[in-house]
Amino acid sequence: MSSPPIADAYVQDETAFRSYPGARAPDRQGVVNANGVKLATYEWGDPDAPPVLLVHGALDFARTFDVFAPLVADAGFRVVSYDQRGHGNSSHAALYGWVADERDLLCVADSISHKPIPVIGHSKGGSLLIHAAEALPHRFTRFACIDGMPYRSPHPDSAMHERRYMSPKIISDWLSHRHTAATATRKPASLEDLARRRARMNPRLSHEWLCYLVTQGAQPSDDGWRWKLDPAIRPGGFGAMRSRWMTDRLPGFPIPLIALFSTIDEPMGWDCKLEDIQPYLPPTAQAIAMADTGHFVHIERPRETAQLVIDFLRS
Repeated sequence: MSSPPIADAYVQDETAFRSYPGARAPDRQGVVNANGVKLATYEWGDPDAPPVLLVHGALDFARTFDVFAPLVADAGFRVVSYDQRGHGNSSHAALYGWVADERDLLCVADSISHKPIPVIGHSKGGSLLIHAAEALPHRFTRFACIDGMPYRSPHPDSAMHERRYMSPKIISDWLSHRHTAATATRKPASLEDLARRRARMNPRLSHEWLCYLVTQGAQPSDDGWRWKLDPAIRPGGFGAMRSRWMTDRLPGFPIPLIALFSTIDEPMGWDCKLEDIQPYLPPTAQAIAMADTGHFVHIERPRETAQLVIDFLRS
């Protein structure tokens, strides 16, 4: 018997991995126009429940919250998340940068409510929210940070550190990438192979979860599955943003804060551990190191993480 056509194999893969224990698709989906960039939004919970904004990390997308978000929603909240520009189902853009991401975040927040709202951020999403809350404290009421506190450079001479960060090689590599980004495409693979690639970055997450993640964050074509992430986006880069600008202001952080920290290093991880940042946290902040847990705290330990966040939001 001949093998099934390639396209049929992708459909079979998709059917097998479209569900995952505890994962729940959003109750509603929409689009927010952020100054011409269409941002895909997702909501779990009663539309009339108190809202909370949930922000994902770099190179990720909102559907990574498919287990965590329903747990928070079932506690009586309207949980709203979105794909950042160039991620997931949101539009690709000509510009990617910290300030652009913050403007998008505020557009989504404004679409939820013009009153102050609580927020939750993972990884880069946490640091984005810290900067936004420090700049606009009247827009937010409480902040739960999941392994996303900004890392404070140990270099006392920040100018020396900046020179290293803005070295000719780093700038040249970034510009070379930008020159080819317009015609670049993501490398195709079978659904399971794409999951195995992601496992190199997230070795603590199960193969079944990573396969489910592919069905949400990638799309099939004639030659295989590809991540939806814009090829123009890459880790690192350079621009007008330094974490010290946030950490120097942390002692006076203007709203209640809970910060959860990973304790296991992994390739797709975060530089900041609890011991790194604790001296700069405000005295009222709750800071918890999650034992034997990697960067994706809310995926490894969704119920415990959700309960900590729910208790904080209700306090």
